[in-house]
Amino acid sequence: MEKSASSEPRRVVVTGYGAICSLGENVEAIWDAMMDYQVGYRQHSFDDPSIHARYFGFIDDFGRETMRPFSKKISKMLPLFAKYSLVATHEAIRMAYGDMPLDEVVSPFDRGVILGTGWGGLDTANSNNNEYREQGISTSFATVMSMCNAATAGITMNWNMRGIQNSPVAACATGTIAIGEAYEAIRSGRAKVMIAGGSESLKEQFNVWSVDVIQALSKEQENPRLACCPFSKGRSGFVLSEGAAVLCLEDYELARARGAKILGEITGYANYSDAYDMTAPAEDMQARVRVINDVCQQAGVEASQIDYVNLHGTSTPLNDINETRSIKLALGDAAYGIPMSSTKSYTGHLIGAAGSMEAVFCLKAMARGTIPATIHMDEADPECDLNYVPNEHLHGQTLNNVLNLSFGFGGANAGIMLRKVV
Repeated sequence: MEKSASSEPRRVVVTGYGAICSLGENVEAIWDAMMDYQVGYRQHSFDDPSIHARYFGFIDDFGRETMRPFSKKISKMLPLFAKYSLVATHEAIRMAYGDMPLDEVVSPFDRGVILGTGWGGLDTANSNNNEYREQGISTSFATVMSMCNAATAGITMNWNMRGIQNSPVAACATGTIAIGEAYEAIRSGRAKVMIAGGSESLKEQFNVWSVDVIQALSKEQENPRLACCPFSKGRSGFVLSEGAAVLCLEDYELARARGAKILGEITGYANYSDAYDMTAPAEDMQARVRVINDVCQQAGVEASQIDYVNLHGTSTPLNDINETRSIKLALGDAAYGIPMSSTKSYTGHLIGAAGSMEAVFCLKAMARGTIPATIHMDEADPECDLNYVPNEHLHGQTLNNVLNLSFGFGGANAGIMLRKVV
């Protein structure tokens, strides 16, 4: 029987989250490391001397013990990025539902997954291809390991989620788009519970070289303060990192009826394209401006009511100036009074997982009343003249409306608004 969507938009809340990156294997560890001003990236050298980048946010100790909670039948077929997504989802579901069986909360057909990625299983595909070329044989799982929807599939099978599923691929805006599309699914009445976010792992040598050769990665060789310093004069590119982050989104009425702890509400989402260049942001900034304006309009939030903005803030020369100008164009003079920061200064750039990781940070910031600083801001770029909360966290803040922005290669631009529910 076909479900009928309610004509009245549903409210959508967050009841759980989970994450893994080079700063830690769960959200609390990652957040605590940030509060202690730690960074997750360090020097790493490849065999190929033509790879000039030296700083990366790779996860060092990920093995069988971390994957113990999951079915071997499923996990043996998954590339690394998909395994990361299982770890993050496990944390999110336990936070949202504890030991309660999901079937007691919602039907399998009313719970779904939208888990995106930038490069998916490309690392595994290259490794399997290298093995095949050298030995004439590789794993029989090579095809499924290369799929961009391997993470989505793994989550649906592990938790029997038979509702809406999708695997957006939109470079650095992927995680935010995944959350936004899951929000729309619940808002329209097509789902009641959604796992949404992104995951990424890209560290096979050819793949790293392919990003480095286009001059996108940080040029810094020795000083970690210059390796990733968003909005600073000395920035030279982004730090490539890996990890996963997901939110558990839920219909507000369902969450309230079961007495769930509500971590925040999503009140706005927008997604526009530059249609301009594969790697450079559009000079007219109109897509980014429309994202900001539409998110605010849907959320019913004026510029002066935005309490914090988690910026895309990649530490690349082009993005940081374009993003600053876009925000000023969208929000006018009010932009100067809003504290905003780039948490990539701690994590590096998680590409497909960046937006969802930063959504988690937005929720933590609201709960703790703390705005994380943009670290390594020793000398600001004169063209980057907003309040980026340089070097010192802001504590004791009241954060009711928080904007999260993500912009990606291929001209993808997206944003969501999160509201504190009291």
